[in-house]
Amino acid sequence: MMLPIVMEYNQDATGDKFKYIAEAMGVDTTGMDQAAYRKAAIDAVRQLSVDVGIPTKLEKLKEEDLEFLAQSAAADACAPGNPKEASVEDFKALFRKIM
Repeated sequence: MMLPIVMEYNQDATGDKFKYIAEAMGVDTTGMDQAAYRKAAIDAVRQLSVDVGIPTKLEKLKEEDLEFLAQSAAADACAPGNPKEASVEDFKALFRKIM
């Protein structure tokens, strides 16, 4: 659920990586500038998620859940490896996108 949302958040810190993702997803990036291939990569991953049945919304998620989820995401061992630093407030905003 979160992959396209996190990709969108990180896109300005990914260099050319999203070009390769777009191409791996079958997108012809010929003539695309960086903004276009980044959007194409995100759109392709979002469409793949839909195609395989991953829901886009989590109806049971409530505002009062966000503090715990955001704190947990910030404390996760993978967080330092993210291409773009994220605060607890950033994580809350990301989680709100699936509400």
